[in-house]
Amino acid sequence: MAKPGALALVGSGEYLPIMQELESSLLNSGISNGKPNRFLQIPTAAGQESAERLRFWEELGAAQARRIGTVQDFLPILNREDAFNPKYISRIKDAGLIYFSGGDPGYLANSLHETPLWDEIKINWQSGASLAGCSAGAMALSGDVPNFFKMKNIGIPGLNLIPHLRPIPHYNKFFGWIPDSAAKIVMKAPEGTIIIGIDEDTALVTGLDQETSYSRNIWQVHGEGSVHILSGAPIGRFSAAEQIVFPN
Repeated sequence: MAKPGALALVGSGEYLPIMQELESSLLNSGISNGKPNRFLQIPTAAGQESAERLRFWEELGAAQARRIGTVQDFLPILNREDAFNPKYISRIKDAGLIYFSGGDPGYLANSLHETPLWDEIKINWQSGASLAGCSAGAMALSGDVPNFFKMKNIGIPGLNLIPHLRPIPHYNKFFGWIPDSAAKIVMKAPEGTIIIGIDEDTALVTGLDQETSYSRNIWQVHGEGSVHILSGAPIGRFSAAEQIVFPN
């Protein structure tokens, strides 16, 4: 019986050498689950940015693909219409690692929410492909995406893969100067949501090993920084290789 693939929430650093080891592990996890040696980039969060910026993401991903020995597939899903395109949807199953890069989390969520492309991504992940989201890509996977320009308890509906978790990327850059207890107040969220600050060059990952493959509430910290659990349980700061067990 197929099992879901690994899932990574990344604070920053997608496609850079600092994330090479993690991204290689995510890809190899997908391959070990029977998926192709193919690294699929989805830059939707940057879909409103310039062509030059999109080329930047493509070139960054190509360099990482060469380093980890895989085939890059840059899928230009730039708007909601693209997420209904059968040409793009058909390529989702041919990936061992699917990766959402940074940009605007609300735009990413609105573009993919309840689309055939997102349905196909979930099918491929549930059958063993690894899935990663960095910065906006991580935030959009939640059930609720904050609108930083108009903070309130309820944000934009997310892709709902991690419905009760709200990742806050670049945490040490934007909130490192204030106590976690104060950051929690700033980052309002629906009741019952666990707010997670993820430092730059750091990721929170589940499903990479046998133990966490069968328990989606067991996660592990990877990278140079820390993960900060601001609300819910367990409250605290966790460093590389430490495990976090969330309540069922």
